[in-house]
Amino acid sequence: MSVSPSLSAVAADASVTAPTQADLLDFVRRTAADAELISSLPLDPEGRTWVRLEGPGGSEAWLIGWPPGTGTGWHDHADSEGAFLTARGALKEYSLAARLPTDGWKTLELADGIDRERSLTAGRGRAFGRHHVHEVLNESAEEHAVSVHAYYPPLPGIRRYSRSGHVLRLEQVERPEDWQ
Repeated sequence: MSVSPSLSAVAADASVTAPTQADLLDFVRRTAADAELISSLPLDPEGRTWVRLEGPGGSEAWLIGWPPGTGTGWHDHADSEGAFLTARGALKEYSLAARLPTDGWKTLELADGIDRERSLTAGRGRAFGRHHVHEVLNESAEEHAVSVHAYYPPLPGIRRYSRSGHVLRLEQVERPEDWQ
């Protein structure tokens, strides 16, 4: 098992350049093309499974298995940029095409026309910037999906939201220590 350097160790090394969104997308594409790695992920019929990977330039990366009918719920990755790509199966991403305030709110009323929807079949993915609010789902009733994700800087937290019509409500802020 490889150990990723800490964020402070990466920051202290001036020769390390922070990966761009394009770098992260390139990494998830190359990783998703590794058929042996993708097939090595243990798949659980009930819940998502994941394995942490070593990403480029000190980024955080994950290989994630999605049983039929599972999803993330609405969330963002705080101050991290990211990319993800479907390696097997299909995922659906629902996102908001709007910059939301980052702090100081609990409830927002969303404007019309900001909802976006993407179908991401095997080999398709996307990069995104900070504070990108979305939810990702495996809408298949029968087939597992597998995806590769990368974030930089490593996730400082995830904000989870609930959504009812045009109302988005901040429900919880998770920190890395919550995921141990």
